[in-house]
Amino acid sequence: MHIKTDICVIGAGSGGLSVAAGAVQMGARVVLIEAGEMGGDCLNSGCVPSKALIAAAKAAEAQRRGFRGVAAHPPQVDFGMVKDHVAAVIAQIAPVDSQDRFESLGCTVIRAFARFTSDRDVQAGDHIIRARRFVIATGSRPFVPPIPGAEKTPYLTNETIFDLRDRPDHLIVIGGGPIGVEMAQAHRRLGCKVTVVEGAKVLGRDDPELAAVVTAQLQAEGISLIEGQGVVRLSGGPGAVEVTLADGRQVTGSHILMAVGRKVALDGLNLDAAGIAHTPKGVTVNASLRSSNRRVYAVGDAAGGLQFTHVAGWHAGIVIRQIVLGLPAKADPRAIPRATYTDPELAQVGLTETEAQQAHGSALTVLRADFAHNDRALAEAKSTGLIKLMVVKGRPVGASIVGPQAGELIGFWALALGARLKMSAIAGMIAPYPTLGEVSKRAAGAYFSPKLFGSPVLKRVVRFVQRWVP
Repeated sequence: MHIKTDICVIGAGSGGLSVAAGAVQMGARVVLIEAGEMGGDCLNSGCVPSKALIAAAKAAEAQRRGFRGVAAHPPQVDFGMVKDHVAAVIAQIAPVDSQDRFESLGCTVIRAFARFTSDRDVQAGDHIIRARRFVIATGSRPFVPPIPGAEKTPYLTNETIFDLRDRPDHLIVIGGGPIGVEMAQAHRRLGCKVTVVEGAKVLGRDDPELAAVVTAQLQAEGISLIEGQGVVRLSGGPGAVEVTLADGRQVTGSHILMAVGRKVALDGLNLDAAGIAHTPKGVTVNASLRSSNRRVYAVGDAAGGLQFTHVAGWHAGIVIRQIVLGLPAKADPRAIPRATYTDPELAQVGLTETEAQQAHGSALTVLRADFAHNDRALAEAKSTGLIKLMVVKGRPVGASIVGPQAGELIGFWALALGARLKMSAIAGMIAPYPTLGEVSKRAAGAYFSPKLFGSPVLKRVVRFVQRWVP
């Protein structure tokens, strides 16, 4: 069956669905191809289930800690019912991403694997689709390194761990990045013994000072962190696994979670037949997300950049402006935020302190504000953490936050960087009291404090005004 269309989207994850929904509602003819589950990784095995699990773990920890005047007690965790909550959240969101919804919008949805047969044709099942423009939005899959014994030893990934209904006795997490530490803390709070093995530094991509606040909390909750050790062998069977480290130590547990990164899913697309340049990191695209084949664009993980759901959605908007409206658009990644949903949360946008120092040298000003001086944080007994701002010539170039709701607070700084706001505008913002958001205003105000309170010239002006101005 031959189909001619305006736009063919390959992959029904966050980026692909955003392109398809936007394009079809603006009047374009759209074919959407998906061989797996609608909604992709984010809905089914990524952002949504992980945050649902983290929410249950946070509720358990709240009971465990109590509050001043509120008695603490050990939580009674039904692990199977927690997974029911995870499944219910997915089911509640799924209709928005469903085949029925997209067909009701006017998309032609084909549930099959896609492969290019020429520079302008794709085959999916019994269909041959010829499109004016193609968008590759195939996402990524968990990367499993070639560790000896891995082929014989049972292990979990983010695609399988949420199906586990029996609580692991001892979860060994291989990988200390955001996914690894989020799952480590959630499972520890739900009653598992947890060990994290990281070949370099846990949360090594983030500001070391802020990452240390998170790792200290993980250790305080009883999570064992092993850093600087690669894994050289896996062995064991269901319920009894063993991880051998580079220094010869052996860690035994009941389950292994692989959380060492993700691999872009381009297998089987036959990109060479369409003249689409690519590497193991993804489709090679320019700043407009266009590939070497002028008809083909790539978004999200498939574009080979930052692997976040919100990046895929942002990419979708950039592509829609070009292929639907015919307007120029380019991707500028300088204001893309990221967040790790541990407790405390860790968030970043723009340059870290180290990156800003390397880029700007002596022109850099680093500002800080602690949550310990934020009245709302004190009232809620969540005063651990800080915000760190990197400022050059009166404008922020980066913001790092560790503390309560850092993932929410970082959005303000993403706007500030993207709109190139001046520190004067930020310091002049009126924040409701008492809110955690005041920590951002306090940090911005610190930029002007030396000028206001340490200037001899200003003091002379004030003395003149007080003496002579009626």
